Formats: sequence, C-alpha cells, structure tokens
Amino acid sequence: MSAKTYEVRTYGCQMNVHDSERLSGLLEDAGYVRAPAGADGDADVVVFNTCAVRENADNKLYGNLGRLAPMKTKRPGMQIAVGGCLAQKDRDTIVTRAPWVDVVFGTHNIGKLLVLLERARIQEEAQVEIAESLEAFPSTLPTRRESAYAAWVSISVGCNNTCTFCIVPALRGKEKDRRPGDILAEVEALVAEGVSEITLLGQNVNAYGSDIGDREAFSKLLRACGKVEGLERVRFTSPHPRDFTDDVIAAMAQTPNVMPQLHMPLQSGSDTVLKAMRRSYRQERFLGIIEKVRAAIPHAAISTDIIVGFPGETEEDFAQTMHAVREARFANAFTFQYSKRPGTPAAEMDGQIPKAVVQERYMRLVALQEEISWEENKKQVGRTLEIMVAEGEGRKDGATHRLSGRAPDNRLVHFTKPDEEVRPGDVVTVEISYAAPHHLLAEGAVQSVRRTRAGDAWEKRNAAAAEKPAGVMLGLPRIGVPEPLPVAAAPGCGCD
Repeated sequence: MSAKTYEVRTYGCQMNVHDSERLSGLLEDAGYVRAPAGADGDADVVVFNTCAVRENADNKLYGNLGRLAPMKTKRPGMQIAVGGCLAQKDRDTIVTRAPWVDVVFGTHNIGKLLVLLERARIQEEAQVEIAESLEAFPSTLPTRRESAYAAWVSISVGCNNTCTFCIVPALRGKEKDRRPGDILAEVEALVAEGVSEITLLGQNVNAYGSDIGDREAFSKLLRACGKVEGLERVRFTSPHPRDFTDDVIAAMAQTPNVMPQLHMPLQSGSDTVLKAMRRSYRQERFLGIIEKVRAAIPHAAISTDIIVGFPGETEEDFAQTMHAVREARFANAFTFQYSKRPGTPAAEMDGQIPKAVVQERYMRLVALQEEISWEENKKQVGRTLEIMVAEGEGRKDGATHRLSGRAPDNRLVHFTKPDEEVRPGDVVTVEISYAAPHHLLAEGAVQSVRRTRAGDAWEKRNAAAAEKPAGVMLGLPRIGVPEPLPVAAAPGCGCD
C-alpha cells in the first residue's frame, strides 16, 4: 500500500512559511509524503495555511477551496484543512461557505492538525477548533525544513503593538517569548545538521525579552549566536523602530556572524500618519536609528516596508514619506497600497483615499525607490564579496550559465558558473562587475570556492530524495529557502 500524500499551501509572511514547515513535519512524522510538484490539490490531505492581512484574502481562499470541491468528490477519503490567520478570524464561517472542508484550526493550535483530521474521519463531520491562546510553542513540533543549509528559528510569537492597520495581534495574540536556552539549543542542533545560516523570526523580533523581563535579551541573543561554532550567518526579521535600542546596534556591529543587513518597517514618513497608524516613533526617530546603524556598520543594507494611501493621508503627508525615503536611501523597499484589513480600526476611519490617488502616489514612490536602489547597488561594483550559493534564486541561471546566491548584506548576486562543482550552501568569492536595481552580477571568473558542511548537508539530502519512490518530491522549493527578504512576501506581512 502506497503512503498517503499531502500538500501544504502557504500564504502570507515568513511566520506562516515557518508554521507550514511545522505542519509538513507533523504530517511526515505521521507517515504522509509530500505530493509531487504541480499536484495542484491531487493529494490525500490538502492544508491551506492562510493569511488575513489583505482585504481579498477570503476571496482567494474560497476560490481555491471551490476548485478542490469536485476533486474531493472524485477522490474518496481526501481531506481538506484550513489553518492560519484567516481561520482564526473566520472560524465557523469557513465550513458554512465551504462545507466540504474537514478541519478548521487556528494559529494557536497547529499541533492539533492530526488529531482533528482523525476525528473528522471517524465522526464524518467537520472539526473546528480555534484556541484563544497558545497551547504549546510551535518549536516543540516536528519540522520538515525546506532548506538543508538555511533555517528559520522562531524566538517569539504574537505582538503587543496596536497598529490601527494590522489585525495580526488579534489573531496571533500577545507576545510570548521562548527561553533563550531553548532557542540556542535549536540553533546548535540545526548547525550540527549542517545549517550555516539562521534567521531569527518574530512578529516583532527585537521586542524579544518583554515577556521574560529582560530589555536587553535580544542583543544578548545575537551575541550568543555569535558563539555558536559553525554558524556562519545570522539574520533577523522584522524589528520595530520602537524597540530598536543602542545595545542591539552594538551587538550587530560587534558579532561577526550577524550580517550587515537590516529590514525595519517605516510604513510612513509623515508624523501625522504615523500617529494615526498608532506607530510609537516619528520620522526623526526612525532616521536617527538609520544614521546610528550606518555609523556602526558602514556597509549595512537597509530595507523597509511602506504603506501608501493610509486613510487621511494628504499630499503633504506623502511628500514626507518621499523625503524620508530620500534621506534613508534604502537598498530596497516593500511598498504597499493601503488595503482595508477587516476588523482593524483603520478600516473604519474617515478619509479613505480614492484608488486612483493611491495608485498615482504608489507609482511615484516605486520610481523613486527604484532609482535609489540602483544607485546604491552601483556602489557595490568593484567590491569582492563572499556569496552563499542558493537554490532557485536565479530564474535564468540555466540559460546564462550562471549560479546565484546572497551576499552578506542579503543582496542577490548572479555569478559565472565555475568549472568545479558548487553546491547550494557552499561559499564563493567573486568581484561585482555590474549592478541592476534588484541584483548584482559577477561576470568574471570565481576567485575561490569553499565547500562547506552546509553544502554537504544539501548533497546528502538530495541523495536521500533521489532514493525515494517515484512521485515523492523532496526537493527544495524556492519558497522555503529562508530569505529574510523574499520577493514573494514581505517580512511580517508588511505590518510590523
């Protein structure tokens, strides 16, 4: 009898991507195998890990559920589960609108998936279980890591902020921190398996310590990660300007394996809009942090999130955002047109901006940031950088005979493929010869190749995958490689 298959579809931020690794781990621990790439719902269990940040999130979910309804009719025993933020928010609505769904579970009880699936199978009716608070920290669950050489490490869940545009605190709850010893134990275990890059993950990552009563806990954690032998790169996402203190900047500058990269959401450059957003900093404070980071870490690449068209935003408010962008000179920015989040205070505010006005402002902001990104990338030309080779980063690598990877500051670099074998996780030294707004090129010969334990881990994992029966896909899909700044999804849903 062949093993049952599963598919997990993930929407939203890195927290959801990491939760999906846990869901996949639970299923594989129970004997399921991942459905082949492109299965498109043709699996014994299909899990939707949803996001509620965008206004049309529910339309997307119900459209996808609708496409699975006839497939479920033709496939006896198939089960469909819906979890994540939208499940936490909509609860019973999901099975009312899509009665063919078997399980609905929330953000606080992902560990109950298997129990709920079995209960739905036995009782032959939908199971809806939404915990109001965290039952167990997700890191205690089995994990099916998507990358052999890079990994997410969650240090906290939830958020204590009350931003008027964000529904995440209502769905993920108040911040709960993991014990530092538990975090470091996970980091050390990952490194022992061959992982050489970790990204510390939290809804408001640098507020870490507020739940355990230590305001310097995050900077201490960064320094502790610096002492883990074999850990080459440490990143984190996403911090909040309110909690970005001088001890964190010092820890970043003084810990060699903490990368010279910072993603910190601005959201708006207008003090008036920031107040309406209930953001606790103002433009001067934000730019002051940027200045301090650059003074301590001259080559740091700084990126951000910006919302255009927040209710009540005037042309002068928008001009202040453009000014802040010119002053900050971000390496890149995730820019969003304001979208109503049902259930948030901002959705009910007066002064909703017409779509045409938001679109026009958005295009001006994108054009400005594109110009700045290109200018900042041109400063990299002539530099010699160590690139960690990645998998799936360069869509044109096959045609151009190049490989791709990330520089220490997280810039994407495409480089000439060397004669010797290079594996994801290995490190190459190259000289940057050309800059585009969103990537760098190293067109000359690779100066050196360093084979790493991470590359060994990738090779071992792929060899094991090749021995699996046909139809079982255990490769490394692009979405799972833990990039702090993936193109497909902004850090922290863009609402940090």
